[in-house]
Amino acid sequence: MTSHPPHPLKTAEWLLEHAQDPRVRVLDCRYALSDPLVGRVAFLAGHVPGAVYADLETDLSGPVQPGGAGGRHPLPDPDVLAGWLGRVGIGNDSVVVCYDDPSTGQGFYAARAWWLLRWLGHPQVFVLNGGWPAWQAAGGAVSTDDAAHAPTTFTPRVQPGMVAGAQDVQARAPGTVLIDSRAPARYRGEVEPIDRKAGHIPGAVNRDWSGVLDGAGHWRSPEVLGVHLNAGNAPTITYCGSGVSATPNLLARELAGVPLGPDNRLYAGSWSDWISDPARPVAVGTED
Repeated sequence: MTSHPPHPLKTAEWLLEHAQDPRVRVLDCRYALSDPLVGRVAFLAGHVPGAVYADLETDLSGPVQPGGAGGRHPLPDPDVLAGWLGRVGIGNDSVVVCYDDPSTGQGFYAARAWWLLRWLGHPQVFVLNGGWPAWQAAGGAVSTDDAAHAPTTFTPRVQPGMVAGAQDVQARAPGTVLIDSRAPARYRGEVEPIDRKAGHIPGAVNRDWSGVLDGAGHWRSPEVLGVHLNAGNAPTITYCGSGVSATPNLLARELAGVPLGPDNRLYAGSWSDWISDPARPVAVGTED
């Protein structure tokens, strides 16, 4: 019998209570696509005590490939990611809490880290509900010190059923819901600030990732998330621009009752991978 994963969120109050647990490790995932230094500068200015900075480009992504296959933020090599985790003190027995700053409008980097660790077969990984602002509001201490965790070994147990490629998207079974997590204007092809083609994958429906959070940056209830995703129990493949902002919708789907796996997959390369092959079709407008 397959066991259900633990609830994917932790509160700031939980982290305050368990911060001294030697098994607990914290990843600060703050970042900004518009300025790659913003997150590291914020980390240096103050972070959860003991936190390790996880950089989207260098730690949570692999190298970009010539021609764009794999997208703008390819999945890292599992052994490379596992090696980094071990070097910063995260092992297979660690309880990992990931946070970012949803007040910036880009509260999806912690979910990317959460998804990656789950992909490596690590169930004890969580997203801090409300992120950095919630930690501050709870009276959490602020540190500017570097973490000093002893290196350890992280052995990956990759879960291939969590990932879809372009071929899986093209050959998806009838009834599979293809979810585009980007802003509606990008989905419709009206604007494209990042990638070289505008539009979406034909047949995709739009579920803007930001709909998973309330105005304070906390995750909405499972019932509201189910309405937001509007996929019922159907299998889903979820994508965004490069496999980062789709991850909140994947977490939301788990909260709504469908765990990561064959029925809740990430198209990791996403739109930036899709358009790397000019033969793949592109749609504009809306489809739901």
